[in-house]
Amino acid sequence: LGGKKAMAAKLDTFFSLPMKEEKGGLADLTGLIGQYAHGNEPGHHIAYLYAFAGQQWKTAEKVRYIMKEMYHDQPDGIIGNEDCGQMGAWNVFSSLGFYPVFPASGKYVIGSPSVNKAVIHTGSGKPFIMEAVNNSPENIYVQSITLNGKDYPRIYLLHTDIMKGGVMKIVMGNKPNYNFGALEENQPE
Repeated sequence: LGGKKAMAAKLDTFFSLPMKEEKGGLADLTGLIGQYAHGNEPGHHIAYLYAFAGQQWKTAEKVRYIMKEMYHDQPDGIIGNEDCGQMGAWNVFSSLGFYPVFPASGKYVIGSPSVNKAVIHTGSGKPFIMEAVNNSPENIYVQSITLNGKDYPRIYLLHTDIMKGGVMKIVMGNKPNYNFGALEENQPE
């Protein structure tokens, strides 16, 4: 795509270019943000691709917007068509603050948690706890992360770290931390 900046620019265009309505359009073409259709599950990973370009804060913006605008606690609370649980699974993962863009990689890309605390009961018997510090509707940007009390500069979480159990603290703020995940070695591949 011409490098990471070019990739991020293409994503910006993708999320801002208006969709032309066609007569008899697709049923799953709902939840539109530009060309992005959240109601169509195969594209659920796209908001997380900014992290691969070193712009994790844009992932945070998109993910929080989608959770706020396209999910609620009424009978029609999921945009699109719930196929085998993927619409709900996206929301659960995203609410925790991470998502498996490429599940076979064993990496979960960091987004923007909407819950303050969650406990994942692992098969190891040791729980994995996610705590979002200073979390609020305005504080959507990740400022820093610690894993088991140590600085965690990566913008992805390893499945093996979850399975070991422990505590991941995600400090949130109302302005992007452009340095979080800016170094290539801290970005997912």
